[in-house]
Amino acid sequence: MDFTLKKYQILIKTLIKQDYNFQTFQKFLEKPKSKSIVLRHDVDKLPENSLRFAKIQNELGIKGSYYFRIVPESFNTDIIKEIAELGHEVGYHYEDVDLAVKSMKNEKLIINNEEKIANQGIVLFEKHLTDLRKYYPIKTICMHGSPLSKYDNKLLWKYFNYKDYGLIGEPYFDVDFSKVLYLTDTGRRWDGEKVSVRDKVTVRNGEKKKQFEFKYTSDIINAVRNGELPNQIMFTFHPQRWTNNYYDWTKELVWQNAKNMIKFFLNKIR
Repeated sequence: MDFTLKKYQILIKTLIKQDYNFQTFQKFLEKPKSKSIVLRHDVDKLPENSLRFAKIQNELGIKGSYYFRIVPESFNTDIIKEIAELGHEVGYHYEDVDLAVKSMKNEKLIINNEEKIANQGIVLFEKHLTDLRKYYPIKTICMHGSPLSKYDNKLLWKYFNYKDYGLIGEPYFDVDFSKVLYLTDTGRRWDGEKVSVRDKVTVRNGEKKKQFEFKYTSDIINAVRNGELPNQIMFTFHPQRWTNNYYDWTKELVWQNAKNMIKFFLNKIR
């Protein structure tokens, strides 16, 4: 079975055997190592699953970065503090443009002005970043895809600069993906480009890079064992998808397949 904690542990242990260094996103930005892995975790929901990931990494002597949303299904202060105490990085998985649009709809305001949306969104961003910083000195952020929204949460940075808030990086702006391989389990699959609405990266300056196409986690594991992957990789995991519990595993599979159909349709009409 794929997308289990057992499979995840095999992947991580295989990377360790290949002498990769594991850096948080903050440390990678500050001083990237030549052979480095960034383990990014988008805590969309079920934060207890992210805590399981954090404990596995702690047992293996490595660290990752965990991006929490501000919504109740993600924002669990006890888990945020416990993950931080294990030595991992905590960041903000921001969705303030989407939240601003929802707020403006509730107030029956006109929302066809993106600058107005950004102005409302940055107010929410400042508040939510302050709230999260009560539990961790956040230095990096990462946008939440909000696939059902018409608006991209990165719209904020068309009008504002996140570095004005004591932040040093956002993956979609501050990583050169012509040099860093990006692998994401978006859509509960490793080849989810067609069903990903916004979890996509661009290569700077039109440079070409070697393309890797993986369907299963085992495909990545085999590529690591064969020494086929580059020296710098960013993995994005959504821990709610990974479990050894067969009931939860099946429920997530069925739910994600339904979501993928919707996202595939959205990609066609946008």
